[in-house]
Order: sequence, then C-alpha cells, then structure tokens
Amino acid sequence: MILRCNFEELRALASAGETVVSAAEAESAGAVSAPAEGVAKVEMLLPRLVGDIGIETLDDQRRVRHAVSVIVNDLHTRLDQKIIEFNPAHEDAVTLYFDYGHSRSVLHRLDQMGTEMEAIVDLITGGHPELGGSISFPD
Repeated sequence: MILRCNFEELRALASAGETVVSAAEAESAGAVSAPAEGVAKVEMLLPRLVGDIGIETLDDQRRVRHAVSVIVNDLHTRLDQKIIEFNPAHEDAVTLYFDYGHSRSVLHRLDQMGTEMEAIVDLITGGHPELGGSISFPD
C-alpha cells in the first residue's frame, strides 16, 4: 500500500523527526526526549521521507505509525510550550502549529490504513491477526 504525502507533510515530519533525534542525543546533557524505542523508529523513518511511503506489511505500518506518533506528540508538546512561553501568534508557535497539523494528518491516514490492513488480515487469517503481521500488501 502507498501512503501518499505532500511536500509540506514530508518537510514537517522530516524537520520534527530530526528534532526528536537531536533531543535524544542531547539527553545526556539533561534534556528530556522521547523514549529510546520511539527515537529508533523515528531514525528508521527519516530516510523514507522523500516521497510517498510504501507500506509493505501490517508490521511495517505499525512501525511507521509509531514513529509518526512520536513526532506528532513531540510537536504537540513543543507547540504547547511555545504558546505558553510567548503567545499563539508568535512565529515559532505558528510554524509548530502547521507542522503539527501536517504531521497529524499523516497520522490519521496511517490509522485509516492500519484499520483497513487489519480487516484484510482478519479475513485472510480467519480471525487470527497474530498470523498476519508479515502478509504483504502490494502497491
């Protein structure tokens, strides 16, 4: 299956993903960052953010969804901080708002894709979804 993404969505995910990874690297200096598993999934996602994303299996969809969820949660947290620190019209808050919106849209489409994939797996496996994580979904 193909997850279609526009330029703004890819830019928002890539920029915020790099911020998540950078924050994790700076964690030893006392900064707070996402859990290590989430950061690892974000790192694996970054090279794929060059165009539409091919999702081959339900397990792949879940990995990509987890990475995008980490990015969305980080953006939401940073947006809240900027609004509180300055105001909603501050340039950084507005930029984060749009990045959050673009990333949240991708997360929503991933959720819809996951629901569809799970339904197909359920049909194929006769109600044993644990058997379907590696079933291939061609483009």
